[in-house]
Amino acid sequence: MFEDFESDTIFTAEQVLENRGRVAIFIDGSNLFYAALQLGIEIDYTKLLFRLTGGSRLLRAFFYTGVDRTNEKQQGFLLWMRRNGYRVIAKDLVQLPDGSKKANLDVEIAVDLMALVGSYDTAVIVSGDGDLAYAADAVSYRGARVEVVSLRSMTSDSLINVADRYIDLDQIKEDIQKSPKSHLNYSPFPALGTVLDDNRPR
Repeated sequence: MFEDFESDTIFTAEQVLENRGRVAIFIDGSNLFYAALQLGIEIDYTKLLFRLTGGSRLLRAFFYTGVDRTNEKQQGFLLWMRRNGYRVIAKDLVQLPDGSKKANLDVEIAVDLMALVGSYDTAVIVSGDGDLAYAADAVSYRGARVEVVSLRSMTSDSLINVADRYIDLDQIKEDIQKSPKSHLNYSPFPALGTVLDDNRPR
């Protein structure tokens, strides 16, 4: 009875995407950074925004990240992000007793997901963090559609299970990576790498 369950498609991908309405994007910067490292690519954030919006009406794109205020390269990258379609939510890194640095922004993402319910029709969560599953489930019960975008090996099953749609970054990496010939005037990965090294998902 259940043998062919997973192969049965009720809607095509095009039908699923055609009614996304107003889209709000919530990007966990640290999670995306390490996913890109695993894939061996550098993210082109203009392409990423275009791909995640997918022709729908963009309400707002949030980018959440821990910051080192003394890192000029990172500050330059975040300024570029602010001027190119992203609302940056930054939080100072805190040094832990073991010497590592961390800035957890799960609460900020969850609060913004809930606070904007009613303003968006589709929430695109770019993170694999299972701590966001409860908030994602809550907004879905308020009538919002939830899409999760992350690398499968770094994504919690609990988050995938509450999503209306899951997209593996590995499947869209060609659409969102920088081209070798790109001469854009920002270089996010070297700048973020020094800051986020101690903030990798564990």
